[in-house]
Amino acid sequence: MKILYFDCFSGISGDMAVGALLDAGADEKTLLEGLKQLKADDCSIKIGKKLKNGISGTDFSILLEDRVVNRHVHRNLGDIEDIINGCGLNERVRKLSIKIFRLIAEAEGKIHGAPIEEVHFHEVGAVDSIVDIVGTAICLEMLSADKIYSSELHDGKGFIECRHGMIPVPVPAVMEMLAGSGIPLASEEVETELVTPTGMGLIKCMAAGFGRRPAMTVEKTGYGFGKRNTGRLNALRVILGKTTEGRHEYSDEIAVLETNIDDTTPEVLGYTMSKLLEAGALDAFYTPAFMKKNRPAYMLSVIASPGMEDALADIILRETTTLGIRKRYMQRYCMDRKAVGVNTQYGPAKVKIASMNGIRKSSPEYEDCRKIAEKAGIPLMEAFELVNAEAARQYGL
Repeated sequence: MKILYFDCFSGISGDMAVGALLDAGADEKTLLEGLKQLKADDCSIKIGKKLKNGISGTDFSILLEDRVVNRHVHRNLGDIEDIINGCGLNERVRKLSIKIFRLIAEAEGKIHGAPIEEVHFHEVGAVDSIVDIVGTAICLEMLSADKIYSSELHDGKGFIECRHGMIPVPVPAVMEMLAGSGIPLASEEVETELVTPTGMGLIKCMAAGFGRRPAMTVEKTGYGFGKRNTGRLNALRVILGKTTEGRHEYSDEIAVLETNIDDTTPEVLGYTMSKLLEAGALDAFYTPAFMKKNRPAYMLSVIASPGMEDALADIILRETTTLGIRKRYMQRYCMDRKAVGVNTQYGPAKVKIASMNGIRKSSPEYEDCRKIAEKAGIPLMEAFELVNAEAARQYGL
């Protein structure tokens, strides 16, 4: 399996992503021919090899004409989608580009309290983002990786200036896209922005998982340089390689929190679990245990993405009587999953389909099966079998 791994040790931005992918082997001529179809005549693109901190990489820059920089034109999401759909690029490139733009627009809309249709992008930012996002999608198409993974994201601290004034780092749009995603974020002692909204939108839509680099034979590496002076190498590294032939070797890193509780009521324990899951825990469960003096108790176990441990530990300490929490890190094999819909004679149902190493399985949504069982007057297990049979027929399981 061909793997593309984004090593975001200094964050990620759109220009860094395009530069790194070019440096890893994407063809510059093919990229420029594809970007010409956007008809962005008010900008020019500069691509060049550079040496920073003794490391060779690629710098990708978009140069806008003064008349574009100085005019106050805004585009909404519909305008941008029309530009992308109206070009001659293939469907996969167009679909990924629009998916990324919609994610960014949804985050901006949430922040500014506006519907997604009313979110406006200043022309300068819109042109930059269109070229960066579409350019990344074109490069990904050329490199044709089977799976894309990413390291944890690294961002700076402090404040940066934008059109709305001084805003905190990570910037609000990035934080909104991170919320509830399970994507781990590390903070660096760098007084500036490292993860841009465009970069955040790109990696969230591209990566199938976040964590340690999977076991792989490395074929190529590439560095795309950022524009900010951070006092150290400001670059995005991509690694192209293959996993062991015939197998999907990628495993996530997870954090596991555990604590034993023998003096808290069941009501409090149930409430605590709800709070943990709402805060983004991947899973939480209780295991019966016996403690000193043979006291019946429960061991609370919480599974989380690295970077979320402190927030979840605060909930446990605040909501329960425990005085301490154990923490460890583990690897887990995680099947690729996607949610699909199936139609039965009694109504629609959602099904989760998972696959890995040639293994495929399906898991119907309980609530949908319950509704089908009640509507059809059949046992719940029969409703599950009915939905699974439809999933097998419609998706070839």
